Amino acid sequence: MTVQDEFIEKRRFIIRLGKALHKFGTPSYRLEAHLQTVATFLGLQASFIVTPTSLTFILSGDDEHQEYNHMLRVTPGGLDLGALARTDELVDELQSGSRTLSEAIERLEEIGNKPEPYGRFLTFLAFGASSGAFAMLMRTSWHDVFWSVVLGSIVCLFVFWSERSKRVTEMLEPLSALLCALLASAITHVDPKINAPLVILSAIIAFIPGLALTVGLSELSARNLIAGTARVMDALMVLFKLYFGAVLGVAIGDQLWGIADYIRPDAMPTWAGWAAVTTLSISLVILFKVRKKDAPWGILSGYVAFAASLWGASYLGIALGAFVGAFALGIYSNIFSRLMNLPSSIVKLLGLVVLVPGSKVYVGLNIAISGQDIIGNSAGINSQTFLIFMSLVAGLIFANVTFPSRKAL
Repeated sequence: MTVQDEFIEKRRFIIRLGKALHKFGTPSYRLEAHLQTVATFLGLQASFIVTPTSLTFILSGDDEHQEYNHMLRVTPGGLDLGALARTDELVDELQSGSRTLSEAIERLEEIGNKPEPYGRFLTFLAFGASSGAFAMLMRTSWHDVFWSVVLGSIVCLFVFWSERSKRVTEMLEPLSALLCALLASAITHVDPKINAPLVILSAIIAFIPGLALTVGLSELSARNLIAGTARVMDALMVLFKLYFGAVLGVAIGDQLWGIADYIRPDAMPTWAGWAAVTTLSISLVILFKVRKKDAPWGILSGYVAFAASLWGASYLGIALGAFVGAFALGIYSNIFSRLMNLPSSIVKLLGLVVLVPGSKVYVGLNIAISGQDIIGNSAGINSQTFLIFMSLVAGLIFANVTFPSRKAL
C-alpha cells in the first residue's frame, strides 16, 4: 500500500467515525476531543469543527501534499448508547492492533446497521412507563400516573408513525402535545381527580429537552460556543413548540367540552419516588438502547443521582441539591468508565435524565405565560430553573476535576 493509499484509508475511517459518533448523540466537545485522539494515534495532523448540524474535518499527513478538507451537513443525532459503546470498543481494538483499518471501517458499517436491540413492543412499553414514572416523581396521585401512561403510549405511536412519514416528523412535537392536551381535557370530565397540565407534561416528557439544554450548557462551559449556542436554541424551540401545542389543545378542549372542576386527590406515599426512579431508569435503558450488559450500571446511575440530590436538597435546597446529585453522578460515571473501559456517557446521561431539569423549564414557562401552577409547590420555580441547570453543569465539571475519566467520550 502506498503512502497516499494509506492516507486515504485513514481519512476514510476518521470521517466515518465522526459521522457515526455524531449520529449516536455524542456532544460536540467530546466528539472533537475523541477524534483528535484517534487522529494523533493514526499519525495525522487534524482539526475538527463539530456542531449539531454540521461536521468539518481538516486532515493532513506527513507529506505537505496530503491535505484533505471534508464538510457535510447532518441532522442532530439521537441517543444510541449501545452503538456508542460498541464504537468505543472498536477504536480500542484498532489502537491495540487487533483490527486493521479496513476491518474497522467494515465494523463501523455493521454497528450503524445493527437492528433495534429491544424491539418495538418494549419501546412502546418504555414510552408509557417513562411518562407514568415522571408523574410519580412529581408525587401527585395514582390517577395522574395511570392517565400519563395511557397518553404516553399514544405519543409513542406518533413516534413510530414519524419514522415512516416526513410530514409527521416535521410536526411531531406540537402535534403530540396538542393531541395529549385535547385528550386530557376530555379525561377531566371522566376523572375529575386528574391534574390535566401535569398529565400533559408527563405524556410528552420524552420530548422535553432537559438533557439537550444541559448538554448545550456543558458545551458552552467548555468554550465550544457555536455548538453550545446551536444546541440550546434548538432545545428552546422544541420547548416552545411543545408548549404551543399544549396550549392550543387545552383551548380547543375547553371549547368542545368545557372546563371541569378539579377534585384534589390524596397524595402519593413517599416510596413512590423510589419506585418512579426504578421504572424511569429501566425505561431509559430501553429508549437509549443501552446494551444489556451495561444496563445494571445505567439503572444504578438513576439511584445515585436521585439519592444524592435528595440528600443535598435536605441541606442546601432543591437547586443546589441538583449540584450534589450531578457531582455524585459524575464521580460514579467516571468510576464506571475506568472499571469497564467504556465512555462515562453511557451511564451519565441516564442519571441526568432522572434529575428532570427540562420539566422545570416547562413548568416555569407555564407560570410565566399563564400564571397558573402545574404543581402545587411550583411557586418560585422560575428563579430556580437557571440555577438548577448551572448546578448540574457545575457538578459534572467538579466531578471530572476531582476524579477524571480516562475516556474522551
